[in-house]
Amino acid sequence: MPERTLHLNAFLMSTGHHEASWRLAESNPYANTDVAHYQRLAQIAERGKLDSVFFADSPVLFSDVGRRPSGALEPTVLLTAIAAVTTHIGLIATASTTYNDPYNLARRFASVDHVSNGRAGWNVVTTAGPDAARNFGLDDQPSHAARYERAAEFLEVAQKLWDSWDDDAALADKESGVWGDNTKVRTIDHIGQHFRVRGPLNVPRSPQGHPLIVQAGSSEDGRSFAAQYAEAVFTAHQTLPDAQRFYADMKRRAAAVGRDPSGMKILPGIVPVIGSTEAEATRLERELDDLIKPEYARVQLAKTLRVSPDDLALDAQLPAELPDEDEIEGAKSRYTLIVNLARRERLTVRQLIGRLGGGRGHRTFSGTPEQVVEAIVDWFDHGAADGFNIMPAALPSGLEVFVDQVVPLLVKRGLFRAEYEGVTLRDHYALSRPVSRYQRDPDRRWEAVGA
Repeated sequence: MPERTLHLNAFLMSTGHHEASWRLAESNPYANTDVAHYQRLAQIAERGKLDSVFFADSPVLFSDVGRRPSGALEPTVLLTAIAAVTTHIGLIATASTTYNDPYNLARRFASVDHVSNGRAGWNVVTTAGPDAARNFGLDDQPSHAARYERAAEFLEVAQKLWDSWDDDAALADKESGVWGDNTKVRTIDHIGQHFRVRGPLNVPRSPQGHPLIVQAGSSEDGRSFAAQYAEAVFTAHQTLPDAQRFYADMKRRAAAVGRDPSGMKILPGIVPVIGSTEAEATRLERELDDLIKPEYARVQLAKTLRVSPDDLALDAQLPAELPDEDEIEGAKSRYTLIVNLARRERLTVRQLIGRLGGGRGHRTFSGTPEQVVEAIVDWFDHGAADGFNIMPAALPSGLEVFVDQVVPLLVKRGLFRAEYEGVTLRDHYALSRPVSRYQRDPDRRWEAVGA
C-alpha cells in the first residue's frame, strides 16, 4: 500500500445535503430527529471503513422551517447513541466556543471519548450571526476577531483540563483501599482574559488523551487558529487551484508554528451524485435541483450576502455592489467563495441557487463511480487534499452507493484501507496520542488534589 492514503469523513445531515432531498420519495422528512436513521448511516459508513462521521451544529434554528427539515439533535448526545451500535468509526461533533464554557465542553467530549472507547472528535467553531447571540442574552454577535481570541483561550483551557489527570492516576487497588493517586490529579488554576478555571476535570483522562480537534473556518483568523490547533481541517473549494493554494498555505502555517504539517489533514467537501452512467447521474442531480423552491433559497442567499431579497432578481446576475469580505462578521470565507463562484461563471441568481442547493458552496460532482474516483484522486495527487469530507446529496442512498461502489475502487487502487488498522479516531487519521503537558514539563507549577 502506498505511504500516503486517503482519509474519508462522512458529513451526515438529515435527509442529505441537497436542500430538496427531503422531497424525494425515498426520504424520511422526519429524519432530522430520528436516532435510528443516524445509527444506520453510521453503520453504513463503518461498513465502508471510513475514518469518521461528522455532525454540524449551531445554537440557533437553522434556516426557514418551510425550506427543509429544521431543528437538530444535540450532536454529542447523538454520538453516544451511535457509539452503542458501532465499534470503529470515528465520531465528530460540532460545538461552539462562543456560547459554551470550557469546563462543560471538555467534560462532554472526554465523556464521549470514554463512551466510544477513543473515537471522539470536536469540530471547534466560533458561531456567527446575531440570531445565535440573542439566544444568549446578547444584542449582537461578538466581532470575528474577538470570537477567535476567545476560541484560542477556550481550547487551551480544555486541553489543560484533559491533562489534569495522569493516565495512571486511577489505581483501583482493592487490597490497600486506595482507588486513585491524588498526586496524579491536579488543578490547572487558569486565569486568562476570558476564563478563570481551577480544575481538575471530573472525568479521568480519556482513551485518546485529547479528542481529535477539527476546524472548519477558512478566513485569515480561521487559518491561524487551525495552524495552531487543528488536526483535521474541513474546507470548501470549487476549483483545483483554489484548493491547492489553501492546502499549501495551511501546511506552511503549521510548519511555521513548529508543527509537523502531516499532523494536520486537509479535507475539502465534495457532494457526489452518483449514477451507473453519466446520464443517470445528471438526471438524478436535475431531479433534485428541480425540487428546489427558489423563494426560500433566495431569502437564504440574501441573508448570506447581507442584501435584501428584493435585490436578487432570479434571472439576473448578482448586484454589482456587494459588501467587502472585511464587512462580513461571520462565515467570511464562504461569503467570498459564493460571490467568486457567481462572478467567475456569470451565474444568474437562479443558477447560483441551483449550484448552492447541493452543498452550500462545497464542490458538487455528478458522474459514475469511476468518475467520482478520478475526481477524488486528481485533487489528492495534485496537492489539494489529504482526503475528503463526503457530503451525500441524499441519504441514505447517496452514502450507500459511495460505500458500495466508490470505496472498493479506491481500495483496489491502494488508496484506502480495506480494514481498520487501529481502534481510535487518532489511529484512523494516523495521529499520535498527545502526551500530557504535565508529563512534558514536570516542573510546571500545579497543585495536587488533596494537597
